[in-house]
Amino acid sequence: MTASNEIATERRGTAPHRVNVLLYSDDITTRDAVRAAVGRRPAKDVEVVHWLECATAAAVVTAVETEPFDILILDGEAAKVGGMGLARQLKNEIFDCPPIIVLTGRPQDAWLAAWSMADLAVPHPLDPVDLTSAVSLLARSSVPTA
Repeated sequence: MTASNEIATERRGTAPHRVNVLLYSDDITTRDAVRAAVGRRPAKDVEVVHWLECATAAAVVTAVETEPFDILILDGEAAKVGGMGLARQLKNEIFDCPPIIVLTGRPQDAWLAAWSMADLAVPHPLDPVDLTSAVSLLARSSVPTA
């Protein structure tokens, strides 16, 4: 890289937004689908450096209380404790709760995602473009912990 390219890169601020993501679903196939859709680089300027997968709501609460995360992705269709109820609980109980993406059962459930205080909602069936756009948007708008 030449000196002029280095200066241009610094001016544009192209350092990637490095994010830690917590993913909650009781269904391993949903967790696999989300990770495959988002990948390590959901956008040119966004890099997922760490994933933590949780299958229970208790594990999510413990992890959010003890570890720094930039984005939480919660499955609204999870059994026992759904992601929407969990999102509302976290927003009410965790000081400075990270942004939350809720995976809804269908597009018409966006009002439930709004009730849950989630920052964004992505409906099933999961569209990789929608999911990467949501992760990238929240990564750019938050202060990264990585």
